[in-house]
Amino acid sequence: MEITPVAVIRTPFPSKFGVPRQSGLAPSPGRVVLEPPFRAPEALRGIEGFSHLWLIWGFSQAPYAPGTLTVRPPRLGGNERVGVFASRSPFRPNSLGLSCVRLLRVEHGAPDGPALLVEGADLADGTPIYDIKPYLPFADSVPGASGGYAAERFGEDLRVVFACDTAAVPAETLSVLTAVLAQDPRPHYQDDPARVYAFEYGDWHVAFSCAGDTLTVSALERLPGR
Repeated sequence: MEITPVAVIRTPFPSKFGVPRQSGLAPSPGRVVLEPPFRAPEALRGIEGFSHLWLIWGFSQAPYAPGTLTVRPPRLGGNERVGVFASRSPFRPNSLGLSCVRLLRVEHGAPDGPALLVEGADLADGTPIYDIKPYLPFADSVPGASGGYAAERFGEDLRVVFACDTAAVPAETLSVLTAVLAQDPRPHYQDDPARVYAFEYGDWHVAFSCAGDTLTVSALERLPGR
């Protein structure tokens, strides 16, 4: 069976580092752009009645791992192995991911439209989307469901402190970045307060370190040429 993308998502995350660990944990924006064969209003007819959507996508920045049977989830410290089908690891036989995002609106009139503006995306920029399905509250929400070893959130949100000038940063960018950083982008097994981490978010270079329950942003600078 061969599948081809029906869309691609544009997000402020050029690389996988910094991307929220799961969808919906931070209000990170995304723009789902349909590929030309599906770039028509009738492909999205009726979608505006749904508040959330499922995106089925490909781990385009993870190595292809067709024979993988076990993985080491970061939530378990990166040391304990579980079955690949008992995890959401990107190292999967078919490299497919699943995310639930909030639909903000359908963007009509753009040269590459219609497009879907979404929130809560946990995907890197340019990730291929293989299918889009509406979220159905009566079927997709299961009260009392058990979450296995991932039942609880991994720790509390970090306190984010900006030890740099943020006057030139748009308020919306600062708000989303704060939510993303509060989730702690570091691998769970790394805890070196002296280490400085960095990633790009849209037009901005972000550098931070973490000690205890406080994450300190030491640099938030506009990228050259942006």
